[in-house]
Amino acid sequence: MASFQKRGKTWQYTVSRMVNGKYKPIREGGFATKKEARVAAADVETNLRKGIVPNLKPIPLYEYFEEWYKVFKSDIANSTRTHYEYTLKIIKNYFNDKPIQDIRKKEYQEFLNWYGSDHAKETVEKVNAHIRGCVHEAIDESIINVDFTRKAKVTGNVQAKPSNEKHLGFEESEMLLKELRNRLDRGLGYYLLLLGLSSGLRYGELVGLTRKDFDFQNNTINVDKTWGYLNKMHEGFGTTKNVQSIRKIKIDPKTMNVFEKLFGETPTNIHQLVFFSQSSKYSVISNNNANKLLKNVLKDLGIKKPITVHGLRHTHASVLLYKRVSILYVSERLGHGDIDTTYRDYSHVIKELREEDENNTTKIFENMSLINV
Repeated sequence: MASFQKRGKTWQYTVSRMVNGKYKPIREGGFATKKEARVAAADVETNLRKGIVPNLKPIPLYEYFEEWYKVFKSDIANSTRTHYEYTLKIIKNYFNDKPIQDIRKKEYQEFLNWYGSDHAKETVEKVNAHIRGCVHEAIDESIINVDFTRKAKVTGNVQAKPSNEKHLGFEESEMLLKELRNRLDRGLGYYLLLLGLSSGLRYGELVGLTRKDFDFQNNTINVDKTWGYLNKMHEGFGTTKNVQSIRKIKIDPKTMNVFEKLFGETPTNIHQLVFFSQSSKYSVISNNNANKLLKNVLKDLGIKKPITVHGLRHTHASVLLYKRVSILYVSERLGHGDIDTTYRDYSHVIKELREEDENNTTKIFENMSLINV
């Protein structure tokens, strides 16, 4: 039987419990309303009837989060792990040693509001997603009873880069593709930019390609590894961002032909890296140099959008969607963890296509009415 007490501005529940003939009640406070306390107490009583004893030892949120991501996210790439470590640092700085059992929805919303005051909304969404995954696991382990992240509102006060600045339009993409093919005799960096635009690969995947990954008979590229090109990343070859990123993708014959010719005319290296650079600290063309090269090409073409090499990946996907390639295939081709990521990242393109679909739909039935029956 549970009882409820108001402590200042919050509510506390007490669930009666006998252990070996001794009275050992379960108490928890900090609930904004009596209703919230009742719901939490009911969950505890249900679990007790099932023989499940809630974890009564206070566990700091940062401590549980660190243990959670190291166990359940052990297969992620080092670059992705860095994002979880960043979230861990934020949690520790804000909540200090506060136990996960004591955090309420109101307090968590205050945290998101605080973090969103000087960060972009998409950054806050990523941190919220990390914490939400941790909280759901804590509920499954009966460490907490209430999902304090449920229906949390994500805000952000820093303007993120507009979606149309992250990628090129179709006509601009055509101009860039043609110019890159014309400049292949100027250096290996232009081959990298060409393949980035033609494949949609992440930078780590591009520089992780070896000559063996190219199948010129079937015009496919095998993607099953990355190469560390930054201090925070692994050294040499490493894993892909996720399991879905291991894939084979079709490449247009024209692009494959230029690489087949390149391999036949140039010597290889100890790792057989396609984009090997002897002068680079990381043995591959640096991301900074590739970005500078792209910037100069765009400037020469009169294209003022400040996209990076990663923007070529967004451009690749946007072109495919614009040309009505299914979003399911685009998601698979990009190696996204799930299709929701594709919907989120390319919602601007999907919205434009939806408006076009709406107009086409009305025309279909309008034309049907003109058919003589």
